[in-house]
Amino acid sequence: MQAVVILIFLPLSSAVIHSLQYFYTATSGISNFPEFFAVGKVDGLVVSQYDSNTRNCVPRQAWMKENLDQEYWESETRLARTAAGALKEGIGILKECFKQTEEGVHVLQRHYGCEWDDESDITSGYEEYSYDGEDFISLDLKNMRWVAVKEQAVWSKEKWDRYDFNGRKQYFTQDCRDWLKKYVQYGSSSLGWKVPPEVSLIQMSSSTVVCHATGFYPATVKIIWRRDGEEMQKDVHVGETLPNGDGTFQKRAELTVSPEERERSLYICEVEHASGLIRKTLPTLITLTEEEGKIVQRLISY
Repeated sequence: MQAVVILIFLPLSSAVIHSLQYFYTATSGISNFPEFFAVGKVDGLVVSQYDSNTRNCVPRQAWMKENLDQEYWESETRLARTAAGALKEGIGILKECFKQTEEGVHVLQRHYGCEWDDESDITSGYEEYSYDGEDFISLDLKNMRWVAVKEQAVWSKEKWDRYDFNGRKQYFTQDCRDWLKKYVQYGSSSLGWKVPPEVSLIQMSSSTVVCHATGFYPATVKIIWRRDGEEMQKDVHVGETLPNGDGTFQKRAELTVSPEERERSLYICEVEHASGLIRKTLPTLITLTEEEGKIVQRLISY
């Protein structure tokens, strides 16, 4: 039995959540690769880029180049060079903290930015660090303190908590939002395009069904599972929104339900996007061979 697909174009809320993100990455022990590179993203689109080989911050969207002067790019270059030095020094410190030898590959990353609701004008900010692929320390903006994820981060937390948070608070609650508003205005023609998601229901095991949405733009999307019309809070795990290689995005929501429960109730996956609302109804039986299941798992794993 095939899943029932209902595509409904409803007057969804006109509010859009815009995002400004910066990703800094410092590396050690990787030959033929920049020791530092940085990218800036607006609503998931790469708008600026810097690496330690070229040592210059450059625009990646025509509307960024057209609307921002040379002084802006020189300022961004100085900021990137300062960040490169700080993260490179940080790798050396963390090697000692983790008692690591000079050999081997090490990666220190800083990720920060903000989101802005263009209807409510509400802004939320964040800043986090990871080391060798694992979360290390993050900023609790609400309580103005750092949160150590790793034991080795306690020293950094105690040191950074003594600094004045006013500058960071100013940036994440106001400056970041103000710049984001400018970028959204500059790129309104490009950022305004909408691509609806392709939605699939995939049974990964007898009790696990994945609602997978992919190929959509902009990145803001909401996926929920309903049982007999009621939104489910338990037995559902919603993954992060992740980029595809073509500028679009993907996301999935995993439902855990026994075959017996599935037959007693009606389960519907709803995917709400700026392009419309897509509903897929889970049939009582979805059959995949074991080999097909492995192929699907490989295709959508992330």
